[in-house]
Formats: sequence, structure tokens, C-alpha cells
Amino acid sequence: MSIRHFITSMLLAGILAAVPAHANEPTGLSDGQTIYAPVYSHVYHGNLNQAHSSSQIQLSAMLSIRNTDLAKAITILSVDYYGTDGKIIRHFLTKPRKLAPLASMDTLIQGKDKSGGAGANFLVTWEAHEPVNPPLVETVHAYFFGTTTLAFVTRGVSVARSNH
Repeated sequence: MSIRHFITSMLLAGILAAVPAHANEPTGLSDGQTIYAPVYSHVYHGNLNQAHSSSQIQLSAMLSIRNTDLAKAITILSVDYYGTDGKIIRHFLTKPRKLAPLASMDTLIQGKDKSGGAGANFLVTWEAHEPVNPPLVETVHAYFFGTTTLAFVTRGVSVARSNH
């Protein structure tokens, strides 16, 4: 089966479709969190050969952080990229960054960057001066080459609350 046929079949089957509607339902107001956002810098496909390896598709990964509060700003304290082994690869912020109401920011891991591996992730830490709607944190994964297209989104989950 060609990769094009595989991806088309997966999309038609809904396997690579958007996140289900029930995922990450609003959890109430918060004054800060650390959010874990999964990153797939590549995906494996095909069958294992005699050398026990399979083919990979290298993906770009764009982290999107969106302030969902209609009236209040939030401050992004850190955006850190971790590899499959759980070790820090890169810090993306040198100083905190304020996001106005409904503002957003993004960070890109290029498709040629193999440093994170298939189990990479971002940790995003944010705070606010008073309780606000938590930001929406997603990673958009994409591969576009010739007539082959693969794109999907993963959504971040809160792994720690602020100590305000």
C-alpha cells in the first residue's frame, strides 16, 4: 500500500480526523497552569522489515497558544521542548510574554528537526493576575510533499495548577 493510499484511507476512516468534541472540555477559571502538549516529530508507517525497522514521515510541528479569555491578559512564563527521553532540548522564551485577550502566539519545530523523536512534547507554563479562561494549547502537525498531505492536531492537557 502506498503512503498516499494509506493516508487517504486513514483520513476517510476518521482515524486522523480532529480531536473528538468531548476532549478538553472547559474546566473553569484558573490563574495559571503548566500544560503538556504532545509532539510527533515523525510518525512510523508500514510493516517491520527483517531489520525490525519501518518507514518514517518527518513532520513539522507548530505549537499554538491562544488566550481564550475575552477580557483579561495572560502571561506565558515558559515554552520548553522535551525529547522522547524526557530531557529538555530547547527553551523558546528568554523572558515572559504577555498575551492580550484573544491574542495568540506560536512556535515551530521544523520537519527536518529530528531531535525530539516520536514522543516529544512541549511544556507551557502561564499565569494571570486573577482567574481567567485557560488558554487553548494545541500542536498542529503537518507533512506536505507532492500530492501527499498529512495533518493533524494534538491538544495540550493541564498537568499542574498555579500556586497563586
